[in-house]
Amino acid sequence: MSPVVAAVVVTFRRRALLTEALEALRAQSRGPDRVVVVDNASGDGTPELVRARFPEAELLELPANTGGAGGFAAGIAHALDGGADLLWLLDDDTVPEPGALAALLTAMEPGGGTEAPVLAASRVVWTDGRDHPMNTPRRKPRASSAELARAEAVNGYPIRSASFVSVLVDADRVRARGLPIADYFLWNDDFEFTMRILRGRFGLLCRDSLVVHKTATFGSTDADPGPRFYYEVRNKVWLFTRSRALSPAERLLYGGSTLRRWVRTFTGSQDRGTLLRCLARGLGDGLRKRPRPTGEVLRSLGDRHGRGQTTSM
Repeated sequence: MSPVVAAVVVTFRRRALLTEALEALRAQSRGPDRVVVVDNASGDGTPELVRARFPEAELLELPANTGGAGGFAAGIAHALDGGADLLWLLDDDTVPEPGALAALLTAMEPGGGTEAPVLAASRVVWTDGRDHPMNTPRRKPRASSAELARAEAVNGYPIRSASFVSVLVDADRVRARGLPIADYFLWNDDFEFTMRILRGRFGLLCRDSLVVHKTATFGSTDADPGPRFYYEVRNKVWLFTRSRALSPAERLLYGGSTLRRWVRTFTGSQDRGTLLRCLARGLGDGLRKRPRPTGEVLRSLGDRHGRGQTTSM
């Protein structure tokens, strides 16, 4: 039987981009069986837009902005309760090409002498067609020859992490490994989640699945983030000290690459004072505190199941 695919789209105050994204989901050659839209308390009429123009969507209205981390945690929890087999996670500024989901489903099929992938990521380009450096998945170190051959068969390569811009994830693996950590709010939540899902398992990038990520500018993760650098620092500390996503060797490897990227960020910044203040606060909070359990965060948003208010049209 064909798997039940639930697309989960998290949005915050981007009605025009959300409209384009949801229209692109409708135009898929193999469409998702369910579409869950999580509105992060936009306050700009987003729920009314979804109800009027996309009545097939399951609308989850959160009473407060929980960032991408909380939004995806709530949306995934809702999709899992509805019996999804696969979860297609997308940002609200992601516009998938018509064959994007079909290609991901092909990539997730078992075969080629390896276990079936638990995760498949799309190729992400910017509005001018260039590969988006912000969303290039990390290659899996020391991938086996069978994994390399399996990924090459679907025009891809084995990966160790991916972003929420467009990724298809096995729902049973999420049930076993847990939701995204809602308290991350933004940044590194997708990195931690996909690394946790993929630890000890196989995932791949599928270049035949193409999406356009309509960010305001073209850039990589070392671009100057301004005050949001706080979340980068705090969440990286949580990742390296609290998460079970990484092996000890990976903590050293990715810790070193993080420090190099922070140096590049500071070097290119025009406001290093802000970055220094965010660095100090992020290190302090990351070391002194720990993220709350995601179930606790979600329960604070709505009903006893932690799913918030649901409107299914």
